[in-house]
Amino acid sequence: MKVFSATALALVAPATALLRFPCAQLVIDRLDPLVNPGQAPSPHLHQILGGNSFNITMAPEKDMPAESTCTSCQFSEDFSNYWTAVLYFKARNGTYKRVPQIPNSGFTGVNGGMTVYYMQDGLYNFQQTSKVEAFQPGFRMFIGDVNARTKEEAERFRQLTFTCLDTINTRDPQTLDFPPAPCQAGIMTAVRFPTCWDGKNLDSPDHMAHMSYPEYGSFESGGPCPATHSVRMGQLFYEVLWDTSAFNDKEANDWPEDGSQPFVWSFGDGTGYANHGDYLFGWKDDALQRALDAPCYINCDTLTTQDADAMNACTVPRVVIEEIDGWVSELPGGHQASYVKRRWMEQIGLVRD
Repeated sequence: MKVFSATALALVAPATALLRFPCAQLVIDRLDPLVNPGQAPSPHLHQILGGNSFNITMAPEKDMPAESTCTSCQFSEDFSNYWTAVLYFKARNGTYKRVPQIPNSGFTGVNGGMTVYYMQDGLYNFQQTSKVEAFQPGFRMFIGDVNARTKEEAERFRQLTFTCLDTINTRDPQTLDFPPAPCQAGIMTAVRFPTCWDGKNLDSPDHMAHMSYPEYGSFESGGPCPATHSVRMGQLFYEVLWDTSAFNDKEANDWPEDGSQPFVWSFGDGTGYANHGDYLFGWKDDALQRALDAPCYINCDTLTTQDADAMNACTVPRVVIEEIDGWVSELPGGHQASYVKRRWMEQIGLVRD
C-alpha cells in the first residue's frame, strides 16, 4: 500500500533548505503531560526528547527555556519536548521486547532519539524560500489517533507513515501500517504535523483543533490554508528509526505462526494505524523564527550547535519505575496487542491491502 514517494533527503545537501537535526533520548517513561497531565503513570510508554524541564504536568505557562538546564537536541536554544509511543516486538509465546532506536543518517554517536525537521516549504522543495510563522510560547499539539485500527481511520491524518528500511537511507515506499515482512535495516516511522494555525489558540481540548491541514493536497504540494486556520506555520516532522534487525529471523524470534507481522505500539496497536506524536514548543526567545528565516541545513549560523556527547548527557530520571527493557508478559500499563478490529473489517470486505 504505497502512500507517496519521497526523496532520500539525507543524501542531498541543498544550498538553501530546511532545519534538520537529531535529538538524543531524554527519558523513556510512562508520562504524557499533554494528553494525561498530572498522571503518573500515564496509560502507555513514551520515548521523550528535548529540554530537561520535562515533568508530569507541564502547565502551559511553564517557561521551558528558563527552567531547563540542558537539552538533548542539537541546538542549544531548543528546550521543546517531542515524544512518540514506543515500539515492541511480540513473540509467538505472547511475550514482548522493546525495540531500540538508532540515530538517523549523518548523526552517528547520538543516543537513539529521533530526527526533527522544521521546514519553510515542502520536503521535496530544497529552496525553502517561503515565509512561515514559528510556534509561540505555550503552543502544543498532538496528531494521530491511538484508537485507529483501520486504514480508513488512519487516512484522516495525512502522512503518518512507515518505511521498511533496506539501508538507513531508504525512504520508499511508505505505508500507513506496519511492514508485513522483516526489514533489513529497521523500520522508520514518520510523523508530520498539520501546518495551518487558527492564529489565536495555543492549544485546544483535543490538542488538534487549533491546527489544520491545507484545504487540499498537503504542505508539500503547496495547498492553501483554510480561512479558519489562515496562518501558515513551519512543517514539524519527526523521523524515528527502530532497530528491528535483532528480530529479523522469523523462526529464531518466534514470529506469529500465521505469518502476520509481530510489532506493536506500546499501547497495544498491532496494525500501525495508530501512529501518533506529541509536541510542546520550548524554543528560547525568537530562535526558531530566526532559523526559519535563514538558510539552515543540519547546522545553522543563527543557532548554537552542541555535539553528540552533550546531547547524550542531557537526561532526566524515570518517574515510573517498571521493567521496560527485558522480556515482559504484557506491555507497560497492562496492554495486550490489538488486531481484532482490523481483521474483522478485512473479513467483511471494508479493508483491503
